[in-house]
Amino acid sequence: DCPHLPVEIITHILSYLHITDRKEASLVCRSWYEASQYRQFQKNVTFKFPVSTSSLDFIRALSRHPHCGLVISHLDDSALSRQVLVEVGVHLGPRLDCLALPGSSITESSLLGLLPHLTSLQKLDLQGLDSLFMSGAFLSREEHRRQVQHALRKLQELNLSDLRYLSDLSFNRITSCTPRLLRLSLAGCHIAFEFDPYRGCPVGSGSSALVSLRNLLSLLQKQAGSLRSLDLSRTSITPKSLCSIAQVPGLRLEELSLRGCKELMDYSIQILCKQQNGLKMLDLSSCTELTSRTVLAVATKLKELRSLSMSQDWKITDKGLAELMALPCLRTLDLSECLHVSGADLVKGLSSPQPRAQPETLSLRNCTYIRDSVMYSLSQLLGCNLKVLDLTSCVYLTDLSVRAIATYLPALVVLRLGWCKEISDWGLLGMVEPTKDCEPRDKEEEKGPSFTRTFGNMGFFQPPSMPFQEKPHLVTDEDLGAFREQEGASLLALRCLQELDLSACSKLTDTSITQVLRFPNLQRLSLSMLPEISDESLVSVAHHCRSLTSLSLNHCPQISDHGMTQALTHLKRLQHLYLAGCDAITNKTLSIIAQHCEPLKTLDVSMCKDITVQQVDYLQSHLPFLEKVQCRFVNGADFTMVL
Repeated sequence: DCPHLPVEIITHILSYLHITDRKEASLVCRSWYEASQYRQFQKNVTFKFPVSTSSLDFIRALSRHPHCGLVISHLDDSALSRQVLVEVGVHLGPRLDCLALPGSSITESSLLGLLPHLTSLQKLDLQGLDSLFMSGAFLSREEHRRQVQHALRKLQELNLSDLRYLSDLSFNRITSCTPRLLRLSLAGCHIAFEFDPYRGCPVGSGSSALVSLRNLLSLLQKQAGSLRSLDLSRTSITPKSLCSIAQVPGLRLEELSLRGCKELMDYSIQILCKQQNGLKMLDLSSCTELTSRTVLAVATKLKELRSLSMSQDWKITDKGLAELMALPCLRTLDLSECLHVSGADLVKGLSSPQPRAQPETLSLRNCTYIRDSVMYSLSQLLGCNLKVLDLTSCVYLTDLSVRAIATYLPALVVLRLGWCKEISDWGLLGMVEPTKDCEPRDKEEEKGPSFTRTFGNMGFFQPPSMPFQEKPHLVTDEDLGAFREQEGASLLALRCLQELDLSACSKLTDTSITQVLRFPNLQRLSLSMLPEISDESLVSVAHHCRSLTSLSLNHCPQISDHGMTQALTHLKRLQHLYLAGCDAITNKTLSIIAQHCEPLKTLDVSMCKDITVQQVDYLQSHLPFLEKVQCRFVNGADFTMVL
């Protein structure tokens, strides 16, 4: 009997909802669904699906969208796959903005039948499609090249990553059809960069089996006016080859990825920074020969740099990091697994009165020299700008760092503290742990047996206990009362938090988890390997964090069916659930998941000894979106279901 609301009013209501809530609201009735498809909600939409008979009707239904992207997986040479590509060309051809075909093995004829229809295509992803290039005949006919060139004249992004059989001829043919590229990826391709001194040319330049440096340089020269992003990660690029690329006339790169290029040396990066000083994104991760000279070159020359990644560059030290903090545009800095970085020079650079960087993302994962004093100073200096902070495996950080983070970084969206074993309930609650009673021992006990300096251990002494093995002082009810009354620096202050990782912080118990983890917008949470938390924590998290899409509880021995039964009724958005090694979980939990977790895509129940394969099969038949189930060592089985 309720009057029908105009679609404009429904659209206005939906505009206030999170995208997940909007999807749920679209299922109320047809008018709400139509309102959810309004153009303001459908910008840059990409649809991902595997090949199946139902995908044919889905593709036809997409024809009403003005523009969209497709990610179609598991295509092969079957009649169904060919029919899917035909339907895409007929119904979506001029409307398709981007196309990706991961995990596929399609033939040349199938793709050549589709590409001429895609006249508005801006992004083409052919990553790993070796079946297209294995014969070396792709686009060998002139008429095919003309058709494809006409269709791809607007193409801006081309991904040719991980193509083992990409040859000079194939590379020339496909890039000749894309005259105005903005972004090109050749990550993981076999490219002949090495120079042959006897022939005076790059190795492989006389063969069509590999892409040669000569042909790559030729392409860069032709498209220097448009090309702004280049990805050569995981290639065998040499220092001299990088210098040649950096010095191409007219080339003005803004993004360059060299991740995993292990042959690069400092001098090549110095020349790169001098020649390509307009770079805004530079990825030098896993370039293990680089030292702090590279950091100084980046800090001196790349004044417009916004993002820098130097993770796993093991020779990097603190030297140069102070100068790096003088880059006013720098927003993202990744120093994870730079084992010699202590952060002292970061503090020094950020303390400068001159214009300085304002990082929004900072990763110090596995930087084991980071201490509380540095983290306290960084928190004060970074303030409200920082959105993402990764301190995973910074094993010497304690509750003091947690209190500093909660006090000075209120805008944090992502916080990762996994494997920081010194963090306890006191830190999450924002309280100072009372000083432990130190009772003096008797003189005889203190002195112990007397031995000469050369006398061996002989088992008389026990090895010293590690700090993280000590039992923390337990929080009492009186302490909790004081916590509720104070307005201190508890983790509750981080109201914008959407991702939190507390994995392996083994001193945490139900006391802090139930009191502090109350974030309505939290989407991803990891509490794996917390032996002291129980169903009480799980139920509290489910009640206060109902936006969770990913929950990890691996190796939490006290989590049981009882807690899962109470929790899952509140977690309607859950898409990824990890319960590996939870010994108290049985088939009952899988039944509850089947009832309440319809959006679930990923489930890990490995090493859950009381779960059966038959119940996993039952779950698969009841969850329409389930894509992957990890079942290793479940009831004697050892396998992974990819659905």
